Amino acid sequence: MSEAIASPVAVIGAGSFGTALAIQLARRGSRTRLWGRNATEMAEADRTRHNPRYLADCEFPMTLAATGDVDAALRDAEDIVIATPSHALRTTVAMLKPKLQAGQGVVIACKGFEPGTGKLSHEVVAEVLDASHPYAVLSGPTFANELGRGLPTAVIIASKDDAFAKRVAHRLNGGGFRAYTGHDVIGVELGGAAKNVIAIAAGASDGLGFGSNARSLLITRGLAEIRRLGEKMGAESETLMGLAGLGDLVLTCTDNQSRNRRMGLLLAGGKTIAEATLEIAQVVEGVKAAPEVHRLALRYEVSMPITAVACAVIDGRMTPREAFATLASRAVRAEAK
Repeated sequence: MSEAIASPVAVIGAGSFGTALAIQLARRGSRTRLWGRNATEMAEADRTRHNPRYLADCEFPMTLAATGDVDAALRDAEDIVIATPSHALRTTVAMLKPKLQAGQGVVIACKGFEPGTGKLSHEVVAEVLDASHPYAVLSGPTFANELGRGLPTAVIIASKDDAFAKRVAHRLNGGGFRAYTGHDVIGVELGGAAKNVIAIAAGASDGLGFGSNARSLLITRGLAEIRRLGEKMGAESETLMGLAGLGDLVLTCTDNQSRNRRMGLLLAGGKTIAEATLEIAQVVEGVKAAPEVHRLALRYEVSMPITAVACAVIDGRMTPREAFATLASRAVRAEAK
């Protein structure tokens, strides 16, 4: 076992994805501590060796401990994985800041933008923490339940610090799990956040009975929108054609494990955003991401018509059927534009 894997790691955020990442880290040999805000739930998870609220059928490895004590979770941890919803990232990092030691690495496993500012997660972390903490972003086509059960999965870990990205990848890699590394932090984050908006549109399309052709159209043209925006923001096109872009987009648009796709299905069935959110009973990142992606499109003067109508549906200006009628009425143009 390498020194990097043997050293402790803390996972902050005990939702479905944080729990699944903690299980994988422990499965591969890292002494892992999973922290959640609800101390009672964390004590029960540690006792039963499951997270009953999110991943009840995924057993904790022996090297995984659940705790509601953040100081205990962070103690001697070499790396910190943050897997909270994106809207809670800034407050979480601010809470962690006085407790972190210089040199502790931060892995950001949030897929979304900061509401109101439209900032990517790494920008939020860089504003709150100083340069003594290397950081990486982790994304890819990952349903938490499948990851927690040990089914084949792949992610990309992107960082400007190659050594840190490789250290994190070695912690996770193996046993059917593939961890790739890269340096395009913007591309990895943009792909992981913007695809949620397209997935809501794809779910709505299927909910209206528009069929497989329409779903393929939305995935393909949705990817074109994300790549156009990525080009203006400094992302690499190759990244958006990879795991964090195309891979995650296809996964999220085509399987009902996706909360964003289910949101679209429920909206097409006549539910309101509030009703659908209550039924899904977890954060639906695409609802919060849609207005931020739309604002970025306006700022960078990028045409993103699917994103625009998705925003109109989310804020109540259009019904799903009206949104698709708007898309269908667009003028002829070259595909490459």
